[in-house]
Amino acid sequence: MMEGYNEIITVDELIEILFISRNYAYKLLNKGKIKVFRVGRTWRTPRNSLDEFITNGCIENYNIN
Repeated sequence: MMEGYNEIITVDELIEILFISRNYAYKLLNKGKIKVFRVGRTWRTPRNSLDEFITNGCIENYNIN
């Protein structure tokens, strides 16, 4: 699923991997559903944080409302 991606993923790559909109991606990041850090003005997430989100999403409903 994430072959070809670096260990650190950008928001654009996150959108591509999860098939979600940019607004929904930032909602997940701002709510802390996916662990992120910033480099300057750019949000980045480690691949293992995305793996955790996907695994937890399969177990629980990740309703962010």
